[in-house]
Amino acid sequence: MRETFLGREEGHVPIESLRIQNFRVFQDVTVTDLQPVSVFIGANGTGKSTLFDVFDFLKDCLKDNVRVALAKRGGFRDVVTLGHEDEAICIDVQVKLPLSEGERSLTYSLEIRIDRQAPVVKREALSSVGADGKIGYVVNFTDGSGWATHRQDGETKVEVFALDAPDILAIKGLGQFQRFEVASALRSVLEDWHISDLRVHASDGQYADEWSREQLGPRGENLAAVSKFFMESRRTRFDAVMEKMRRHVPGLSGATVNVTEDGRFLLRFQDGSFKEPFRKFVSDGTMALFAYLLLLEESKPRSLLGIDEPETYLYPSLMGELGEEFENYAARGGQVIIATHSPDLVNAISLPSLFVLTKQNGVSSVRRAADFENIPELVAAGDHLGWLWRQGLFRGVDP
Repeated sequence: MRETFLGREEGHVPIESLRIQNFRVFQDVTVTDLQPVSVFIGANGTGKSTLFDVFDFLKDCLKDNVRVALAKRGGFRDVVTLGHEDEAICIDVQVKLPLSEGERSLTYSLEIRIDRQAPVVKREALSSVGADGKIGYVVNFTDGSGWATHRQDGETKVEVFALDAPDILAIKGLGQFQRFEVASALRSVLEDWHISDLRVHASDGQYADEWSREQLGPRGENLAAVSKFFMESRRTRFDAVMEKMRRHVPGLSGATVNVTEDGRFLLRFQDGSFKEPFRKFVSDGTMALFAYLLLLEESKPRSLLGIDEPETYLYPSLMGELGEEFENYAARGGQVIIATHSPDLVNAISLPSLFVLTKQNGVSSVRRAADFENIPELVAAGDHLGWLWRQGLFRGVDP
């Protein structure tokens, strides 16, 4: 019986918990005890993709503003939970931030409402709970104005601010100043989030500019450009990827990247049976595996890497090996959140790593697999979670 490996206690956990209110199917959901690698399962429509969109939404709010982030999703009324249009969209994220004094857990809270037909940040706060149980605020803004604290000469200083508009996040501006260390650390963590929704047929690569070479885009659209960058600047890591590819893809001997006259990068693989490298006949599974391995070989792991249905294109037997790569990535300092329909991947994870989404009356809930009746005992007796899932023991969730 294969040893489970995901969910061991070692590994970094930047996001410790999450509460979502009135964001599409999540009318009021709290997710606690997130692991270095956390895996979410659920039937279609229960909110796996919506969970990732919550992270993307926060990142878009920071990059642009709340109005633009909502407009990308159809506007406030298309995002707020049906029947709760007069209420606020609220997101609370408990994060572990790297500070000069060491890591510190804080909660970032965001409340968005409609005011005069326009979305506004009704409240934005960054807080922590002291040893005495009291909440202490580092950032506290309401309707576009508020205050933030920082340390100077051993004392806590408070500065008051008014934002240019009520749909801008305060941490966007505060995070640019070193004296606001906590806000700056949070901004860096959010900017580093990456949600991967790989599309193999978008991966021939149309990008030649520098920024798109070093990190794989959300859909893998710049795979060829990143491959060339790794070949030229991170050769050891590229060779490690190719060695793993040769173990899993029979006959594969190498890869090349060519630049066309119009500046596009073209990725081609070499099969041992052919004299010339080719792309046309390479399977989608080969391309997907290569893209995931390259993503996981980035020199600096992301503070959050979200992977939506990694089993797409891949042969089931590869899911265990890919899971090991996710674990290695987390051990290097990243955090991985995965949504899947694959019992083979779920078979490879330990009990604390699995979360289950179910839906009733139009809204979804999230439970830890460990909270389902009899599951801990069955796992302790040697059963694997993926097979328990197939047997229907997670009621309301069919694989």
